[in-house]
Amino acid sequence: MTAVLSLGTYRVRAVGLAARTALAAGSPWVDTAPSYAHGRAHEELRPVLGEYPTVRVATKAGFFTAEQGRAALAEGVLTQEEAASRHSLERAFIRWQTERSLAALGRADLVFVHNPEHHGHGLDRAALHWRVREAFTALEEFAQAGRIGGYGVATWSGLVSGAFTVPELHALARQAAGSAEPHFTGLQMPVSLIMDDLIRQALDGGGSLMQAKDAGLITFGSAPLHGGELLNAMTPELVNFIRPGLSAAAAALLAAGSCPGLDVVLTSASTREHWDDAAKALAAPLTAEELRRVTDELAAE
Repeated sequence: MTAVLSLGTYRVRAVGLAARTALAAGSPWVDTAPSYAHGRAHEELRPVLGEYPTVRVATKAGFFTAEQGRAALAEGVLTQEEAASRHSLERAFIRWQTERSLAALGRADLVFVHNPEHHGHGLDRAALHWRVREAFTALEEFAQAGRIGGYGVATWSGLVSGAFTVPELHALARQAAGSAEPHFTGLQMPVSLIMDDLIRQALDGGGSLMQAKDAGLITFGSAPLHGGELLNAMTPELVNFIRPGLSAAAAALLAAGSCPGLDVVLTSASTREHWDDAAKALAAPLTAEELRRVTDELAAE
């Protein structure tokens, strides 16, 4: 089984154009955040999403632009210090930001708490987990009211650094939900041939991806090209080893998208040519044996 190819809008300049291209090509998800595209991503997505009512939408809460921070400060949901940090997990702020996201986008199937480990600098794990639970409590209110489909965590390094584990996040969600069933439904993390520990662990039947699948979460792989950095490492020999005839980007996406336990792989491909190139490669995923040979080859270099 391979992950479905979906649009991620981080670092995308023309978000509306990229969304129109991806959704016309069949992307089932759009992943975004209020801070993307200098704070314009949601507004650019709204008219396109209106044309595709069945496409699922994931956004985030936590990071904000300077302008958004000034607005939150003026409305009393951030302190001056918090506004300067450009990131908050405070319950009042998460409510405020999610309200704005829903107003801008029109809907949200999933709201990720965005890189909660960013707020962990200088905090012990207990303090960080308290902040995550505060954010979950705000999002659980939206989910129980039927205003969002569910919530989750989008992390860059939280799982690999030990800031939190999947079972710990699930426990925090249960605490946030009280006596109700928690709406903790998704987990997003980087999956690529550069950050390939998750791939190796999944191939062995363990790690965060397998824990997330066992918990019934939808799993999203971000940064499959590692912000473009991976393309420089994709030599013709490596591309040919993965699958002859592919472009470097398609080969890298194929490897990430073939990871066991991964449901969605996000790409910022903004042209139909690049999108079709990636989709064609992912239509025939690597087997576990083939993917293991790739990771073993990289480990040997």
